[in-house]
Amino acid sequence: QVQLVESGGGSVQAGGSLRLSCAASGRTFSSYAMGWFRQAPGKERAFVGAINWRGDMTDYADSVKGRFSISRDNAENTVYLQMNSLKPEDTAVYFCAASQRVVPSAAWYNYPYWGQGTQVTVSS
Repeated sequence: QVQLVESGGGSVQAGGSLRLSCAASGRTFSSYAMGWFRQAPGKERAFVGAINWRGDMTDYADSVKGRFSISRDNAENTVYLQMNSLKPEDTAVYFCAASQRVVPSAAWYNYPYWGQGTQVTVSS
């Protein structure tokens, strides 16, 4: 099992940047693929990006490609989401999630472990 805690959310103006962190408990963190999802008010949870256990394979939603970047530090049991050139439509609660799949997945149902979420608000 793994427990996840996100941090780094906040309010920023359009064009700004934020870096989200997701700290994981458990000694097996390095064996999990990690994903980031987001949920805006009144909308379904949406895939943002994911990274495999080794950190050498990533996948991103089209809406964030070229602006967001995922990385991980297995020694620190932490995964990061660097968000640049933020837009008002990026406003949402952001969740990290863990999966034991070998390759990163865009499907939320492949992630049995979730954090509580952190709010990101982008103003125009």
